[in-house]
Amino acid sequence: MTPGGERTLLQAAVALVCIVPFGASLTGILLGAAWLQPAPATDLDSHFRYLSGLFLGMGMGFASCVPGIERKTARFRLLGMMVVLGGLARLWSLVTLGPPSTGHAVGLCIELIVVPLLLAWQARVARRLRLPG
Repeated sequence: MTPGGERTLLQAAVALVCIVPFGASLTGILLGAAWLQPAPATDLDSHFRYLSGLFLGMGMGFASCVPGIERKTARFRLLGMMVVLGGLARLWSLVTLGPPSTGHAVGLCIELIVVPLLLAWQARVARRLRLPG
């Protein structure tokens, strides 16, 4: 595959993966913690909506990397690191409290498998197009 073709495929993959943070964050902002737990405590709901807003911002950050993705290595890595750190926190919950629901288990896989693979892929595309990493 040509470097340009690989870049286009990466752009499509990142755009597709962005559907997850957009959908989950908007649902979290609109429905709050009641989306996952009936009658949540006010502080839990407030914190959940705040984190959903941060998640929306991260999704927007990833989406902003799609055009010219080969030139946005630093931004892509920073956002990716944030996702992986969140995944490690979620993994700690799994270890200490047990397995989460299916949706959260899928999130964990995205955070600790898909995002690191996308980070490596973006670095490869940038390298193939001879741009500094």
